Amino acid sequence: MTSHVKNTLVTTAAIAGALAATTLFNTTTVKADTPSSAPVTTTTSATKDTAIASAQAKVNSASAAVVSAQAAYGSASTAASDAAAKTAAASASAAATSSAVANAQAAADSAATAKSTADANLASAQSTAAKTSAAKSSTSAAVVSAQSAVASASAKASDADSAVASAEAGQTVTANLMKSDDPTQASAAQQYFATKTAIVKLLPSGQVQITIPLTSGLKFLKEVSYNGVDATFTKTGDDSANITFTADPATSYTLAMTMDITSVMPFMPIMNEKALLDVDTTIFNGLLAAKSDADAALTSAQAALSTAKTNAATVAQVASNAASAATAAATVASDAAVVATSAATNLTSAQAANSTAQAALTSAQAAQSAADATLATAKANLDSANAALTSAQAELKSAQNIVVVTPASSAASSASSAASSASSTDSSAASSASSAASSASSTDSSAASSASSAASSASSTDSSAASSASSTASSAGSAASSATNSAASAATATSNVASSASTTTVTSAVVATPATTKKATSSTPASSTTAKTLPQTGNENQSALVALGLAILTLGIYPMMKRKHA
Repeated sequence: MTSHVKNTLVTTAAIAGALAATTLFNTTTVKADTPSSAPVTTTTSATKDTAIASAQAKVNSASAAVVSAQAAYGSASTAASDAAAKTAAASASAAATSSAVANAQAAADSAATAKSTADANLASAQSTAAKTSAAKSSTSAAVVSAQSAVASASAKASDADSAVASAEAGQTVTANLMKSDDPTQASAAQQYFATKTAIVKLLPSGQVQITIPLTSGLKFLKEVSYNGVDATFTKTGDDSANITFTADPATSYTLAMTMDITSVMPFMPIMNEKALLDVDTTIFNGLLAAKSDADAALTSAQAALSTAKTNAATVAQVASNAASAATAAATVASDAAVVATSAATNLTSAQAANSTAQAALTSAQAAQSAADATLATAKANLDSANAALTSAQAELKSAQNIVVVTPASSAASSASSAASSASSTDSSAASSASSAASSASSTDSSAASSASSAASSASSTDSSAASSASSTASSAGSAASSATNSAASAATATSNVASSASTTTVTSAVVATPATTKKATSSTPASSTTAKTLPQTGNENQSALVALGLAILTLGIYPMMKRKHA
């Protein structure tokens, strides 16, 4: 900001010097009778001086306005550049936070998906655990039921075993010996079986063993057979024995007996008699079958119990695994919920940061728009000031083109007045330059404050630059004063020369037109003949003004040269 103001002031000083030098160099004196093809506006010297002074004042004012506009434009340009940089930084920050939001959103979505999956797995695992637990309960009940069935079958088998055991131990039943040909009549041998009983035992084969107690007559009863198979005699006394045979269960058995009573009745032959043993041995029928069935039922129940126990053990293991899986799934689901919560928190934070960044970007864009608008306004003002300066310079040039015709007798006083007016105008120009510099400093500071807060730090530097420009302008004013003094001295000399000459002084920068030429007659004898004097091509007043222009130009160029070599 400071360097821009300095450059502007230096440039302005250079322009002012150049304009002054150009203006002064374009001031010439033309003979009054110089021919021209264009009409010439003639006026008095005072009127022309007034027009030039007025135009010069406008030029000075327009120059100051240009300086001020240039300073404002520089400040606005810097502020716009700063605003653009801030907008770029805010845009980058917004882009970064937007990317962070996208990443956080992806992480949150992934975590939510993982949580959903974990929750589904947990639900499935819990369902499986519940089913296997129910199956475990069912198989446990089956084991209990099988155990009950085994107990029942075992009891039945035990009862069957007891019944069979009892049957195998033997049971005493009623037994009578009847005549084989008349079952209603007792056999003659009945007398030897006084107990009329029989002991029936169940054999494992299903047959029965029948034992008939022979209480007497052992000496007479020689043998007994059933179905051709001899019965077994087991003596129980001198004349007693147990007669045993094996047969299928039935209600009666036909026995073949051989009696020998010759010892008491010699004249009686040995008798072979058949007798019908009336005894019911079917009492054991079905015991073995029942025992077999009970044993089979017991075996089946035991097998079922074994199977139930195996199933129960398997299901119990499955249930245990399912319970473990459900526990693990619960842990995973809990961890997934924590991750999902954290991801959601991160997403919220990222969104908040992005909102802040977007707000900062919007603010920066608004500031940039304002800075751009200020810059555009400053540019328009600068263009307007340049146009005004161009117009003022044209007006000054037009004023300088005015032709002044004065009598020879008043040439000296006119030159002196012109020199005095030029000195006054140049002093005013120096003062105007100083005022323009101060105005540029003030305008620059104001533009910087309104364009960007960042320019506040350059305010003191801009003020220093303005002070420097003011000092430079003051020096220019001193130089102008010196030039004015020189011009005054030159005017005195010119007046002396002009009093002895009969010429007409004409100031023109562009076009010279014919004018009335007054001839002067010399009062000395050497000048007895009438003739035109040589035209006056310059005077000390013009030299002094040229010197003033050069001084101003030097004051403008010196800082640039100094800056160049710095």
